[in-house]
Amino acid sequence: MQTKKQQVGRRGEDEACSYLVGQGHRILQRNWRFGHLEIDVISLKDKVLHIVEVKTRSGGATVAPESRVDQEKRRCLVRAANAFLHADERASLPADLEVQFDVLTVIFEEPAPLVEYYPAAFIPFYY
Repeated sequence: MQTKKQQVGRRGEDEACSYLVGQGHRILQRNWRFGHLEIDVISLKDKVLHIVEVKTRSGGATVAPESRVDQEKRRCLVRAANAFLHADERASLPADLEVQFDVLTVIFEEPAPLVEYYPAAFIPFYY
């Protein structure tokens, strides 16, 4: 049984995937795990592999969801992406891929969720 927080997170990831598909992405993986590391969504669009961190909040949230992707979270995403690129899943992808780290936020408000997409939200050079 999922907690309320997990249910909201799952709904947010569903919204995120719907949004990305509507933007022309092909979803490759959801909740991809490597040990304790996780990538919420991995998608492909125009030879760019998108590593997407999804942040979800219920309406009335006081902290901007995208601000929750701190330096430690970025470091974990980069490590997870490196693991993905060296995993068996990588074999079915084009060799000349670019990798991009995105953040997508979903805030559940009435009458519809507010989705904001931040492509290339950070560059992993310092992680």
